[in-house]
Amino acid sequence: MKEIVITNDNFTKEVLEAENTVLLDFWAPWCGPCKMLSPIVAEFAQKHPEVKVGKINVDEQPALAMQHNVMSIPSLMVYKNGKISNKSVGFQGIDALEALIR
Repeated sequence: MKEIVITNDNFTKEVLEAENTVLLDFWAPWCGPCKMLSPIVAEFAQKHPEVKVGKINVDEQPALAMQHNVMSIPSLMVYKNGKISNKSVGFQGIDALEALIR
């Protein structure tokens, strides 16, 4: 499955009302670790079509970042049934992403 851009406008539909697990990647274009994580998130999205993968640019969506108390990026959050079930901060390998959604 392809990554989707999450904004204030589509957050409720794409994340809170999602029927499957959602992995959110909070990132910014100037963030070095975010750039390193991006291809891993893309690989994860390809390997796990059953998981919706959303990307939130914290510079463009500051309200979503504040709502989720994102203090450091990259931050990853997993939503299941409209609620956060897991989260992590910092660079993660593909194995850590897979463990995060379990």
